Amino acid sequence: MSYYYNPLDEACKSIIGGIPRMSELTLRIKKSISGEGNFSAQTCTLILCKDGEAEQRLSMKSQNGGFEITLQFNQCGLYFYRFELDDKGFDCGEMRRGAFSDAKRCWQITVFESYYQTPAWFKGGIMYQIFPDRFYKSGDIPIAEHKILRSDWGGTPRYQPNEFGKVLNNDFFGGNLNGIREKLPYLKDLGITTLYFNPIFEAYSNHRYDTGDYMKIDPLLGTSEDFDRLVETAKECGIGIILDGVFNHTGDDSRYFNRYGRYPEVGAYQSTNSPYADWYGFYEFPEGYESWWGIATLPAVNENSESYQNFILGKNGVLKNWIKHGIMGWRLDVADEIPDFFLSLLRTSVKEENPDAVIIGEVWEDASNKIAYSVRRKYLQGNELDSVMNYPLKDAIINFMQTGNTTMLRETIFQLIDNYPKQTLDSLMNILSTHDTPRILTVLGNQVCETKEQMEVARLNDEAKKSAKAKLKMAALLQFTLPGVPCIYYGDEIGMEGDRDPFCRKCYDWENADEDLRTYYRNLGKIRQSDLRGIFSEGVYREIYADSSCLVFERRTDSNCVYIFVNCSNRNYNINFHGKHRELLTETIYCNNLEIKPFSCGIIQEIK
Repeated sequence: MSYYYNPLDEACKSIIGGIPRMSELTLRIKKSISGEGNFSAQTCTLILCKDGEAEQRLSMKSQNGGFEITLQFNQCGLYFYRFELDDKGFDCGEMRRGAFSDAKRCWQITVFESYYQTPAWFKGGIMYQIFPDRFYKSGDIPIAEHKILRSDWGGTPRYQPNEFGKVLNNDFFGGNLNGIREKLPYLKDLGITTLYFNPIFEAYSNHRYDTGDYMKIDPLLGTSEDFDRLVETAKECGIGIILDGVFNHTGDDSRYFNRYGRYPEVGAYQSTNSPYADWYGFYEFPEGYESWWGIATLPAVNENSESYQNFILGKNGVLKNWIKHGIMGWRLDVADEIPDFFLSLLRTSVKEENPDAVIIGEVWEDASNKIAYSVRRKYLQGNELDSVMNYPLKDAIINFMQTGNTTMLRETIFQLIDNYPKQTLDSLMNILSTHDTPRILTVLGNQVCETKEQMEVARLNDEAKKSAKAKLKMAALLQFTLPGVPCIYYGDEIGMEGDRDPFCRKCYDWENADEDLRTYYRNLGKIRQSDLRGIFSEGVYREIYADSSCLVFERRTDSNCVYIFVNCSNRNYNINFHGKHRELLTETIYCNNLEIKPFSCGIIQEIK
């Protein structure tokens, strides 16, 4: 007899993924007719420990040749577990399925508050990220002191340091809010339901992560009235707007720090009697102060300051102010740098104003068990975030496209499903590229540059671009069909190229779009926004077939189902299905057998 355990199988773990506090969970080791050996265990022990506490050894009951135990978790947090069959280890093996092993690798249980919910409107939709200065320009752009206005839309952003060795990031191409509003029909046609903007508040730099005034739209982008018109028109198109919340640091050239004296208030840099003095940490006033990653233009704020808390979180604070303008949520910059207590207060403030507002954190790793600055974070335990940027899936999809091997992708999918609450899983921000990473087409083209001078002139040749485009179509299909909400980085849908910052932040190329690629994205959007939306907003994931190069999985609800296949090899595959099915991208009809051709992908649905 052999034994089987898979935490993604309800026969083994009664609740898939994270579990609500106070709920009962049954774990079962199942006997299996497959597997090597003829081992028959007399006892099974569950070794369980709450994060940071001592292990418990719990005897499991013999049941139908296997073993089971029912537990209740009264405290939120992480619990790690493994099994022993007699004196043999049975723990987290390859592909997160139980396997005999001497290593003490463990599975994880995430316990979250039973009241934890994430916004329903957000799930099943499609996001689109815009770097506001570079999307579209409409009307005259006002002259701005200390800012360089570019007239060459599509030119290379300045990246060379000045005579003092600093990159100023103060050249602007004039993209603005009215320009975005003009392009809302285009975005609606793509199927977009959520727009995420990089910072739009007044700031010195073009990226605007150095906030100058949280309560003021940057004049180069427009006015508060322009913003309100954009929000209202977007809502008429069925699109909600999410803003970038930069609450770990401000700009040194800000109303609050005021290092250069450009604002009328007395800033923290100017006087220890400033009303903003305790927002910042000085170790040698005024030049010695804490800053984000040691960057002097980004002085770090002190989240313990009651004055700062009231300004951001209070009744008339930043969060509530912009929600009253109609935004539908916040993406939190550098969430790892923001302490748990502040994130908890932030969630309370946001949800008081609008319970449907979504809160997304910038976290680059598995957010369920992230340790930042030696502290285990509590992002997904019910009192902080709704969602995070899904960098683990991004990296796994890229790995699959580059290596043709499914292993990392499958393991990542299993890990996300196993570790995250289902309501978080369905809300994950699925990305392929962002303002912080090279564009996906450039990555899939295997273009490697060592210097920024090389990045400036680098372009994929026709052969490399053709190959990268084919991979991008497969990657985008996974992005759109795996659990979570796909987020298109502006211009990826038309094949824009660009290496690291600032080359991934170039102006949208409205004159040279790849129409075939744009049509492909549009079709993915139509499928996702059709009567299948419920499948992508809450449907379960189940792997149907996988080998080293081909993956077939289903997304299913009680009433509907689709099958997705991706083949990243030169082999043909034949999968048997009962009945007639249609591939939704090509309208190809299959009867009883699905032929998966080399380097192909698709979405099939049964014809009833």
